[in-house]
Amino acid sequence: MNKTLVSKERKQYLKRQKCKKYMIWFTQVAILVLFLAIWENLANKKIIDSFIMSSPSRIWNTFMNLNSNDLMMHIGVTVYETAIGFLLGTGLGIIIAIILWWSDFLSKVAEPYLVVLNSLPKVALRSYNNYMGRSRNTSNYSHGSSNFFNCNNIRKLKWIFKNRQRSYKNGKNI
Repeated sequence: MNKTLVSKERKQYLKRQKCKKYMIWFTQVAILVLFLAIWENLANKKIIDSFIMSSPSRIWNTFMNLNSNDLMMHIGVTVYETAIGFLLGTGLGIIIAIILWWSDFLSKVAEPYLVVLNSLPKVALRSYNNYMGRSRNTSNYSHGSSNFFNCNNIRKLKWIFKNRQRSYKNGKNI
């Protein structure tokens, strides 16, 4: 069996490359540890607000206690609902695409509506936009109607027009 001979220079080169790789890895880990240590100290000394920025130790403790409130069950339900919604949406989309492909008449009838639906932002197509545009005065029960038609938003528009500055008259605001 022939052994490939490696020159002395090649061995030194490979050793330098390995040393360089380890130095890069060590420097990356050192920067991470230094960053976490500085962050922890700043949070402990109340230099940064630990409510907003937290601290690495609190994050670690929270991470270790994630399973205490049935988190895995909730993750499972979320993944299940996401998969079912994806499969239903994909299946329905394939069925509609096949129907439109087969029927030239239905394809021509549906074309302008599909173009309009495709140009709309996907958020506007939500059936229940409870969390969209919520503010202190808006209704939380719009049930699919756009928040533009909400009476509180119309009142806001009236306020804008009521308190706007008038046009220039003789070079000055009135």
